[in-house]
Amino acid sequence: MASASSERTSLGPKWFDPLSRWAAKSWMFVIFFIGFFLFWEMSIDLFHIPRYILNKPSEIILASRADLPRLLEYTYVTGLEAVLGYVIAISIAVPLGLAIAFSSILRRTIYPFFVSIEMTPKIAFAPLFISWLGFGLLPKVIIVFLVCFFPIVLNAILAFSSLSEELERFSRATGAGWARVFWKVRLPAAMPQCFVGFKYAALNATVGATIAEFIGSDQGLGFYVQISTGNMRPDLAFAGIFLLTLLGLLMFGLVTAAERLLIPWHISVRRNA
Repeated sequence: MASASSERTSLGPKWFDPLSRWAAKSWMFVIFFIGFFLFWEMSIDLFHIPRYILNKPSEIILASRADLPRLLEYTYVTGLEAVLGYVIAISIAVPLGLAIAFSSILRRTIYPFFVSIEMTPKIAFAPLFISWLGFGLLPKVIIVFLVCFFPIVLNAILAFSSLSEELERFSRATGAGWARVFWKVRLPAAMPQCFVGFKYAALNATVGATIAEFIGSDQGLGFYVQISTGNMRPDLAFAGIFLLTLLGLLMFGLVTAAERLLIPWHISVRRNA
């Protein structure tokens, strides 16, 4: 009985340990977050700000509840555009980055081209794609793909090119073949730098989808914010902006969770654990 009781007692702290660690690290942000919205709520009346310029957070919540079905539908549309473009960008950029890292010809030709294109605002291509392909899903996915592709491929090139020659020679000296060295040494060493590109692209995926919807669309959160602003409804516009923020945070959180799962040994993951 005593051992069972002690076992239950020892399991208790373990169950609440992740929650307690999160609370210990995040309490300042939570307080700031609550204080910011309380100040926003009170400052509307305090400074006599007209409702057609800015609404209280409570009014934004009430307006979003009244228009919730359309908001959820448009969130799905924007999320689909962002996720499709992001996944396609990863599936093409990582193998291409690997090929460029191992090919001197590609490093001298395609790599400088990618660096040049990265300096060009990809959103400038949005009107062209929309005029060519219409207001459907495809042009938005292409814009998201372009926004996400270049950070991922450039970081992948850097990641797969950064393994020291001494470590590679040591791995070969153990008798391991090229494939074993790649899977056991080079790929794990490249993953932290690759996740830099993954997280940067995740932050920009919803941005690309939203701007593409601004330029030409008949649905999506970007379209919703634009129409609400034109109708002098900042409460609905802020509701769309909040959902865009949550969508971006969700994508970034999923990538961060994947990073913790795939490279738990890296110092950046252990430091933030």
